[in-house]
Amino acid sequence: MNVAATTDDTEHAERTHAPGSASAPRRRGPGRIAMAVSVFGELLITAGLVLGLFVVYSLWWTNVVADREAGKQADKVRDTWAQDDSRPATFDSKNGIGFLHVPAMSKGEILVEKGTSSKILNDGVAGYYTDPVKSALPTSGKNGNFSLAAHRDGHGAKFHKIDKIEKGDPIVFETKDKWYVYKVYAVLPETSKYNVKVLGPVPKESGKNKAGKYITLTTCTPVYTSRYRYVVWGELERVEKVDGERTLPEELR
Repeated sequence: MNVAATTDDTEHAERTHAPGSASAPRRRGPGRIAMAVSVFGELLITAGLVLGLFVVYSLWWTNVVADREAGKQADKVRDTWAQDDSRPATFDSKNGIGFLHVPAMSKGEILVEKGTSSKILNDGVAGYYTDPVKSALPTSGKNGNFSLAAHRDGHGAKFHKIDKIEKGDPIVFETKDKWYVYKVYAVLPETSKYNVKVLGPVPKESGKNKAGKYITLTTCTPVYTSRYRYVVWGELERVEKVDGERTLPEELR
């Protein structure tokens, strides 16, 4: 064995791979582009998480809060009605004027209050219009249009399933003393949010041209947007007096 040759080869190899050697390969760190891509990716992930939390807040948590508030207000209305008082309930009370029942859209009841501002509707209720066209309250006994609005997504989303309503379906408005039973006769899946004619005393776009006792439900469409309005019209069929047991009309049984 040639020991000298082996030693020389070893020394050569050590010099070749030694740190600082001219021929040693240099390790390069990540380039600026790679670092920028990495940072951008992390920002996208963070933004996605924030957006996800916002969606959860908008579509779930606001429903929880609104339903809780609507429940409290509904209890106040029911308590007021339960009092031994021969006087009719105040119809412009801040707690609500009655309850809307729409079996095709929801199994529950929807508290109705005065006004359609976000402050009111965000409490998980339906509101009757006071502007730009004043709603006619059914308790007046006069002809007109009882026009209402509610959110379709978030804040209780009481009209979320409005698209499930079809012609012939019942809509019932409950007050302290009476049940007002309406029957749906027309649906408008989409119209401009500036189209106030749908709220008129005689809603001609629904096909009516004579005075009558109508009800109109409006909400935003498509779902999760507020670009257009979805409209449902009904006409009063009958009025039933509330008995001591508050027996539901047959349409709600």
